Amino acid sequence: MKKLQNSLYITRDGAYLHKERETLLVEQTVEGQRKKLLQIPIHSVGNIFCFGNVLVSPQLMGFCGENGTQLAFYDAFGRFQARVVGKQTGNVLLRRAQFRRADCVDSRENHIARNIVVAKVHSSRGVLQRHLRTYGSNPDVSAAAHRLRQIVVELKSQSDPARILGFEGEAARHYFGVFSQLINSQTGFIFDGRTRRPPKDPVNAMLSFMYSVLSKEISGALQGVGLDPQVGFLHEERPGRDSLALDLLEEFRAPIVDRLVLTLINRQQVKVGDFTTDMLGGVAMKEDTRRLLLQSWQARKQEEVTHPFLGEKVAVGLLPHVQAMLLAQHLRGDLAEYPPYVHR
Repeated sequence: MKKLQNSLYITRDGAYLHKERETLLVEQTVEGQRKKLLQIPIHSVGNIFCFGNVLVSPQLMGFCGENGTQLAFYDAFGRFQARVVGKQTGNVLLRRAQFRRADCVDSRENHIARNIVVAKVHSSRGVLQRHLRTYGSNPDVSAAAHRLRQIVVELKSQSDPARILGFEGEAARHYFGVFSQLINSQTGFIFDGRTRRPPKDPVNAMLSFMYSVLSKEISGALQGVGLDPQVGFLHEERPGRDSLALDLLEEFRAPIVDRLVLTLINRQQVKVGDFTTDMLGGVAMKEDTRRLLLQSWQARKQEEVTHPFLGEKVAVGLLPHVQAMLLAQHLRGDLAEYPPYVHR
Protein backbone atom coordinates (compact mmCIF):
# COMPACT_ATOMS: atom_id res chain seq x y z
CA MET A 1 0.00 0.00 0.00
CA LYS A 2 1.35 3.37 -1.00
CA LYS A 3 1.96 5.65 1.96
CA LEU A 4 -0.24 8.76 1.98
CA GLN A 5 2.22 11.55 1.47
CA ASN A 6 1.54 15.19 2.23
CA SER A 7 0.35 17.56 -0.47
CA LEU A 8 1.63 21.13 -0.36
CA TYR A 9 -0.61 23.89 -1.72
CA ILE A 10 1.04 27.26 -2.44
CA THR A 11 -1.57 30.01 -2.78
CA ARG A 12 0.41 33.14 -1.92
CA ASP A 13 1.36 35.35 -4.88
CA GLY A 14 5.09 35.99 -5.15
CA ALA A 15 6.11 32.86 -3.25
CA TYR A 16 9.40 31.28 -4.31
CA LEU A 17 10.06 27.55 -3.87
CA HIS A 18 13.51 26.01 -4.00
CA LYS A 19 15.48 23.06 -2.70
CA GLU A 20 18.04 23.57 0.05
CA ARG A 21 19.96 20.37 0.76
CA GLU A 22 17.26 17.85 1.74
CA THR A 23 14.56 20.42 2.51
CA LEU A 24 11.97 22.34 0.57
CA LEU A 25 12.13 26.07 1.27
CA VAL A 26 9.25 28.48 0.59
CA GLU A 27 10.18 32.16 0.67
CA GLN A 28 8.69 35.50 -0.26
CA THR A 29 10.27 38.90 -0.79
CA VAL A 30 8.75 41.50 1.53
CA GLU A 31 10.00 45.11 1.40
CA GLY A 32 13.17 44.01 -0.34
CA GLN A 33 13.88 41.29 2.25
CA ARG A 34 13.51 37.58 1.52
CA LYS A 35 11.33 36.07 4.25
CA LYS A 36 11.18 32.32 4.99
CA LEU A 37 7.58 31.07 5.10
CA LEU A 38 8.12 27.31 5.37
CA GLN A 39 10.92 24.75 5.46
CA ILE A 40 10.15 21.03 5.49
CA PRO A 41 11.90 17.76 4.55
CA ILE A 42 11.49 17.46 0.80
CA HIS A 43 11.02 13.69 0.80
CA SER A 44 7.87 14.06 2.92
CA VAL A 45 6.07 15.91 0.12
CA GLY A 46 4.18 13.86 -2.44
CA ASN A 47 2.48 16.66 -4.39
CA ILE A 48 3.10 20.39 -4.82
CA PHE A 49 0.27 22.53 -6.22
CA CYS A 50 1.02 26.18 -7.10
CA PHE A 51 -1.76 28.72 -7.61
CA GLY A 52 -1.33 32.14 -9.16
CA ASN A 53 2.05 33.89 -9.38
CA VAL A 54 4.36 31.31 -7.80
CA LEU A 55 8.01 30.81 -8.78
CA VAL A 56 9.84 27.46 -8.63
CA SER A 57 13.59 26.95 -9.03
CA PRO A 58 14.90 24.73 -11.85
CA GLN A 59 16.69 22.60 -9.24
CA LEU A 60 13.40 21.86 -7.48
CA MET A 61 11.69 21.09 -10.78
CA GLY A 62 14.44 18.61 -11.59
CA PHE A 63 14.12 16.97 -8.19
CA CYS A 64 10.36 16.59 -8.60
CA GLY A 65 10.78 15.02 -12.03
CA GLU A 66 13.43 12.56 -10.86
CA ASN A 67 11.61 11.50 -7.69
CA GLY A 68 8.04 11.31 -8.93
CA THR A 69 6.87 14.29 -6.87
CA GLN A 70 4.01 15.87 -8.75
CA LEU A 71 4.47 19.61 -9.35
CA ALA A 72 1.43 21.29 -10.91
CA PHE A 73 0.60 24.90 -11.73
CA TYR A 74 -2.82 26.57 -11.72
CA ASP A 75 -3.99 30.12 -12.40
CA ALA A 76 -5.77 32.23 -9.79
CA PHE A 77 -9.11 30.68 -10.82
CA GLY A 78 -7.81 27.18 -10.12
CA ARG A 79 -7.63 26.24 -13.81
CA PHE A 80 -4.86 23.75 -14.53
CA GLN A 81 -1.95 25.14 -16.59
CA ALA A 82 1.00 22.73 -16.51
CA ARG A 83 2.84 20.12 -14.50
CA VAL A 84 6.36 18.76 -14.27
CA VAL A 85 6.61 15.16 -15.44
CA GLY A 86 9.65 12.94 -14.98
CA LYS A 87 10.51 9.62 -16.55
CA GLN A 88 7.61 7.33 -17.43
CA THR A 89 7.46 4.48 -14.93
CA GLY A 90 5.81 1.09 -14.95
CA ASN A 91 5.78 -1.93 -17.19
CA VAL A 92 5.59 -1.21 -20.93
CA LEU A 93 3.41 -4.30 -21.35
CA LEU A 94 0.81 -2.71 -19.07
CA ARG A 95 0.71 0.45 -21.18
CA ARG A 96 0.45 -1.61 -24.37
CA ALA A 97 -2.53 -3.45 -22.87
CA GLN A 98 -4.07 -0.08 -21.96
CA PHE A 99 -3.61 1.25 -25.51
CA ARG A 100 -5.03 -1.90 -27.10
CA ARG A 101 -8.09 -1.79 -24.86
CA ALA A 102 -8.66 1.90 -25.59
CA ASP A 103 -8.45 1.22 -29.34
CA CYS A 104 -10.74 -1.81 -29.42
CA VAL A 105 -14.41 -1.44 -30.27
CA ASP A 106 -15.83 -4.58 -28.65
CA SER A 107 -17.89 -4.53 -25.47
CA ARG A 108 -14.94 -5.19 -23.13
CA GLU A 109 -13.79 -1.59 -23.41
CA ASN A 110 -17.29 -0.37 -22.64
CA HIS A 111 -17.39 -2.44 -19.47
CA ILE A 112 -14.81 -0.09 -17.97
CA ALA A 113 -16.73 3.01 -19.06
CA ARG A 114 -20.03 1.50 -17.97
CA ASN A 115 -18.73 0.51 -14.54
CA ILE A 116 -17.37 4.03 -13.97
CA VAL A 117 -20.69 5.63 -14.95
CA VAL A 118 -22.64 3.21 -12.76
CA ALA A 119 -20.45 4.18 -9.80
CA LYS A 120 -20.88 7.89 -10.58
CA VAL A 121 -24.68 7.68 -10.74
CA HIS A 122 -24.87 5.48 -7.64
CA SER A 123 -22.73 7.91 -5.62
CA SER A 124 -24.71 10.90 -6.91
CA ARG A 125 -27.86 9.21 -5.67
CA GLY A 126 -26.11 8.68 -2.33
CA VAL A 127 -25.60 12.44 -1.95
CA LEU A 128 -29.32 13.02 -2.53
CA GLN A 129 -30.29 10.26 -0.10
CA ARG A 130 -27.99 11.70 2.55
CA HIS A 131 -29.77 15.05 2.21
CA LEU A 132 -33.16 13.36 2.63
CA ARG A 133 -32.01 11.52 5.75
CA THR A 134 -30.64 14.71 7.27
CA TYR A 135 -33.30 17.25 6.31
CA GLY A 136 -36.41 15.15 5.76
CA SER A 137 -38.82 14.75 2.87
CA ASN A 138 -38.35 16.70 -0.36
CA PRO A 139 -40.46 15.62 -3.36
CA ASP A 140 -38.05 16.95 -6.01
CA VAL A 141 -34.97 15.40 -4.42
CA SER A 142 -36.82 12.11 -3.84
CA ALA A 143 -37.94 11.99 -7.48
CA ALA A 144 -34.40 12.64 -8.70
CA ALA A 145 -32.98 9.94 -6.39
CA HIS A 146 -35.61 7.48 -7.63
CA ARG A 147 -34.73 8.13 -11.28
CA LEU A 148 -31.01 7.76 -10.57
CA ARG A 149 -31.74 4.35 -9.04
CA GLN A 150 -33.56 3.34 -12.22
CA ILE A 151 -30.66 4.55 -14.36
CA VAL A 152 -28.21 2.42 -12.35
CA VAL A 153 -30.33 -0.68 -13.05
CA GLU A 154 -30.66 0.14 -16.75
CA LEU A 155 -26.95 0.86 -17.15
CA LYS A 156 -25.87 -2.55 -15.92
CA SER A 157 -27.04 -4.20 -19.14
CA GLN A 158 -25.55 -1.59 -21.49
CA SER A 159 -22.47 -1.91 -23.68
CA ASP A 160 -23.21 0.65 -26.40
CA PRO A 161 -21.07 3.78 -25.83
CA ALA A 162 -23.77 6.17 -27.01
CA ARG A 163 -26.33 4.66 -24.64
CA ILE A 164 -23.89 4.80 -21.72
CA LEU A 165 -23.14 8.47 -22.35
CA GLY A 166 -26.84 9.16 -22.80
CA PHE A 167 -27.67 7.70 -19.40
CA GLU A 168 -24.77 9.62 -17.85
CA GLY A 169 -26.07 12.89 -19.28
CA GLU A 170 -29.60 12.21 -18.06
CA ALA A 171 -28.34 11.36 -14.58
CA ALA A 172 -26.34 14.60 -14.44
CA ARG A 173 -29.41 16.63 -15.43
CA HIS A 174 -31.50 15.08 -12.66
CA TYR A 175 -28.71 15.44 -10.08
CA PHE A 176 -27.76 19.04 -10.78
CA GLY A 177 -31.42 19.89 -11.38
CA VAL A 178 -32.01 19.55 -7.63
CA PHE A 179 -28.51 20.44 -6.43
CA SER A 180 -29.66 23.94 -5.40
CA GLN A 181 -32.12 22.33 -2.98
CA LEU A 182 -29.20 20.73 -1.13
CA ILE A 183 -27.95 24.22 -0.25
CA ASN A 184 -29.33 25.97 2.82
CA SER A 185 -31.25 28.99 1.50
CA GLN A 186 -30.10 31.07 4.49
CA THR A 187 -26.52 31.00 3.20
CA GLY A 188 -27.35 33.21 0.23
CA PHE A 189 -25.65 30.91 -2.29
CA ILE A 190 -27.46 30.44 -5.61
CA PHE A 191 -26.90 27.56 -8.01
CA ASP A 192 -28.64 27.52 -11.40
CA GLY A 193 -26.76 24.61 -12.96
CA ARG A 194 -23.20 23.72 -13.89
CA THR A 195 -21.16 26.46 -15.60
CA ARG A 196 -17.49 26.19 -16.59
CA ARG A 197 -14.65 28.15 -18.17
CA PRO A 198 -15.27 30.38 -16.34
CA PRO A 199 -17.64 29.42 -13.51
CA LYS A 200 -20.46 31.94 -13.17
CA ASP A 201 -21.25 31.60 -9.46
CA PRO A 202 -19.42 30.75 -6.21
CA VAL A 203 -20.73 27.18 -6.04
CA ASN A 204 -19.45 26.38 -9.53
CA ALA A 205 -16.17 28.12 -8.73
CA MET A 206 -15.55 25.78 -5.79
CA LEU A 207 -16.69 22.67 -7.67
CA SER A 208 -14.51 23.36 -10.72
CA PHE A 209 -11.53 24.25 -8.55
CA MET A 210 -11.67 21.01 -6.56
CA TYR A 211 -12.40 18.86 -9.62
CA SER A 212 -9.22 20.28 -11.17
CA VAL A 213 -7.12 19.69 -8.05
CA LEU A 214 -8.35 16.12 -7.62
CA SER A 215 -7.89 15.26 -11.31
CA LYS A 216 -4.20 16.16 -11.07
CA GLU A 217 -3.80 13.91 -8.03
CA ILE A 218 -5.46 11.11 -9.99
CA SER A 219 -3.04 11.70 -12.88
CA GLY A 220 -0.14 11.24 -10.50
CA ALA A 221 -1.66 8.05 -9.12
CA LEU A 222 -2.10 6.61 -12.63
CA GLN A 223 1.49 7.38 -13.54
CA GLY A 224 2.60 5.79 -10.29
CA VAL A 225 1.28 2.38 -11.39
CA GLY A 226 2.61 2.76 -14.94
CA LEU A 227 -0.58 3.82 -16.77
CA ASP A 228 -0.81 6.67 -19.26
CA PRO A 229 -3.24 9.26 -17.82
CA GLN A 230 -4.06 10.62 -21.28
CA VAL A 231 -5.50 7.38 -22.73
CA GLY A 232 -8.97 6.79 -21.33
CA PHE A 233 -12.10 4.74 -21.92
CA LEU A 234 -14.93 7.19 -21.26
CA HIS A 235 -13.63 10.65 -22.17
CA GLU A 236 -12.41 11.30 -25.70
CA GLU A 237 -8.70 11.79 -26.22
CA ARG A 238 -7.52 15.34 -26.91
CA PRO A 239 -4.02 16.85 -26.96
CA GLY A 240 -2.96 17.74 -23.43
CA ARG A 241 -6.04 16.19 -21.84
CA ASP A 242 -5.66 13.52 -19.14
CA SER A 243 -8.67 11.53 -20.31
CA LEU A 244 -8.08 8.52 -18.06
CA ALA A 245 -7.72 10.79 -15.02
CA LEU A 246 -11.05 12.39 -15.95
CA ASP A 247 -12.54 8.90 -16.24
CA LEU A 248 -11.60 8.02 -12.67
CA LEU A 249 -12.57 11.48 -11.45
CA GLU A 250 -16.19 10.61 -12.24
CA GLU A 251 -16.15 8.11 -9.38
CA PHE A 252 -15.15 10.80 -6.86
CA ARG A 253 -17.06 13.91 -7.95
CA ALA A 254 -20.24 13.43 -5.91
CA PRO A 255 -19.07 11.55 -2.80
CA ILE A 256 -15.84 13.48 -2.27
CA VAL A 257 -15.89 16.92 -3.92
CA ASP A 258 -19.61 17.74 -3.98
CA ARG A 259 -20.10 16.71 -0.37
CA LEU A 260 -17.09 18.75 0.73
CA VAL A 261 -18.38 21.88 -1.02
CA LEU A 262 -21.91 21.42 0.33
CA THR A 263 -20.58 20.99 3.86
CA LEU A 264 -18.53 24.20 3.73
CA ILE A 265 -21.51 26.14 2.38
CA ASN A 266 -24.19 24.76 4.69
CA ARG A 267 -21.99 25.17 7.76
CA GLN A 268 -21.41 28.75 6.58
CA GLN A 269 -17.65 28.31 6.65
CA VAL A 270 -17.63 30.15 3.33
CA LYS A 271 -19.69 33.26 2.55
CA VAL A 272 -21.02 34.75 -0.66
CA GLY A 273 -18.70 37.71 -0.09
CA ASP A 274 -15.63 35.45 -0.19
CA PHE A 275 -15.58 35.55 -4.01
CA THR A 276 -14.77 38.06 -6.75
CA THR A 277 -16.35 38.55 -10.19
CA ASP A 278 -14.43 39.79 -13.21
CA MET A 279 -15.71 41.93 -16.08
CA LEU A 280 -16.77 38.86 -18.09
CA GLY A 281 -18.79 37.39 -15.23
CA GLY A 282 -16.23 34.80 -14.17
CA VAL A 283 -16.23 34.07 -10.43
CA ALA A 284 -13.08 33.25 -8.46
CA MET A 285 -12.31 32.58 -4.82
CA LYS A 286 -10.41 35.07 -2.74
CA GLU A 287 -7.07 33.85 -1.41
CA ASP A 288 -8.35 33.12 2.12
CA THR A 289 -11.30 31.18 0.71
CA ARG A 290 -9.07 29.12 -1.55
CA ARG A 291 -6.79 28.41 1.41
CA LEU A 292 -9.77 27.27 3.52
CA LEU A 293 -10.96 24.96 0.77
CA LEU A 294 -7.52 23.41 0.38
CA GLN A 295 -7.12 22.98 4.13
CA SER A 296 -10.53 21.29 4.28
CA TRP A 297 -9.50 19.02 1.42
CA GLN A 298 -6.29 18.07 3.19
CA ALA A 299 -8.26 17.19 6.34
CA ARG A 300 -10.75 15.17 4.30
CA LYS A 301 -7.91 13.17 2.73
CA GLN A 302 -6.85 11.92 6.15
CA GLU A 303 -10.28 10.44 6.91
CA GLU A 304 -10.77 6.72 6.40
CA VAL A 305 -13.51 4.89 4.53
CA THR A 306 -14.13 1.21 3.96
CA HIS A 307 -13.28 0.36 0.36
CA PRO A 308 -16.25 -1.55 -1.11
CA PHE A 309 -14.09 -3.98 -3.11
CA LEU A 310 -11.10 -4.48 -0.82
CA GLY A 311 -13.15 -4.47 2.37
CA GLU A 312 -10.36 -2.56 4.12
CA LYS A 313 -10.07 0.87 5.70
CA VAL A 314 -8.45 3.30 3.26
CA ALA A 315 -7.59 6.98 3.69
CA VAL A 316 -9.59 9.15 1.27
CA GLY A 317 -6.34 10.56 -0.10
CA LEU A 318 -5.27 7.04 -1.09
CA LEU A 319 -8.41 6.21 -3.06
CA PRO A 320 -7.00 7.41 -6.42
CA HIS A 321 -3.96 5.19 -5.88
CA VAL A 322 -6.12 2.20 -5.00
CA GLN A 323 -8.33 2.67 -8.06
CA ALA A 324 -5.29 3.09 -10.30
CA MET A 325 -3.89 -0.17 -8.90
CA LEU A 326 -7.19 -2.01 -9.48
CA LEU A 327 -7.46 -0.70 -13.04
CA ALA A 328 -3.90 -1.86 -13.74
CA GLN A 329 -4.73 -5.31 -12.36
CA HIS A 330 -7.79 -5.52 -14.61
CA LEU A 331 -5.83 -4.52 -17.71
CA ARG A 332 -3.20 -7.14 -16.90
CA GLY A 333 -5.95 -9.78 -16.72
CA ASP A 334 -5.77 -10.33 -12.95
CA LEU A 335 -9.34 -9.06 -12.45
CA ALA A 336 -12.22 -10.01 -14.72
CA GLU A 337 -13.73 -6.50 -14.51
CA TYR A 338 -12.63 -3.13 -13.20
CA PRO A 339 -14.25 -2.48 -9.79
CA PRO A 340 -14.92 1.28 -9.51
CA TYR A 341 -15.15 3.12 -6.21
CA VAL A 342 -18.77 3.24 -5.05
CA HIS A 343 -19.32 5.26 -1.90
CA ARG A 344 -21.43 3.45 0.70
